Amino acid sequence: MQAVASFSGSVPGQILLAIGQTVVVVCVCFDMVRALSVPRSHRRYVASTVFRTLAIPAVAANALTVLVAIVVSSWIDVVMGMFVLTAIIFRFHYDKDEDNWWQGKGKKLARWARRRLAGSTSIAPAMG
Repeated sequence: MQAVASFSGSVPGQILLAIGQTVVVVCVCFDMVRALSVPRSHRRYVASTVFRTLAIPAVAANALTVLVAIVVSSWIDVVMGMFVLTAIIFRFHYDKDEDNWWQGKGKKLARWARRRLAGSTSIAPAMG
């Protein structure tokens, strides 16, 4: 835990935490744009796509920030970080009725990965 505290206090650690918090803020801002936009509009489509793309990195970055806050015993930062973490996870999990670029991509990406991983399974000729 001492290593986490010392890394978070260093310049590279501060830069990584600042980049992570920037991702969190951008994710929350696009979620707000999505909530305030007209349904089925291009603006809502873009906002939903950006939110869906940044939600998982934002959760990871915020979880790291909460871990650092726990290590340095900054309990108000732990509470605020957990609130933001819970809000992002809740919005990501329950607002799936949106049309976004990721809609239907799971099956397509799985099919693509299966074809790539299968590769060429050619059978070598028998020696004999």
